[in-house]
Amino acid sequence: MAHVVSISERVRGFTGGLGAFDVEANTVGRLIAELEHRFPGLGAHVEKNMAIAIDGEIFQDAFAAPLGARSEVVLIPKISGG
Repeated sequence: MAHVVSISERVRGFTGGLGAFDVEANTVGRLIAELEHRFPGLGAHVEKNMAIAIDGEIFQDAFAAPLGARSEVVLIPKISGG
């Protein structure tokens, strides 16, 4: 089971205040689908507005990235600027 962590208040708004939880998924795509199922709107928010770090490595486009049974997934707000 992947362990998901986020410090984003926006994410906590979807999760009822949870900043960390476990999700059964073997790819980031499945993780996003499970987040959407458990916390409606969160999967779409993550897909559009978050970068994802898997076991310390940051991915900008991680949809197909594999997750191990003990992976730590950190949801990071994307930085925008100009």
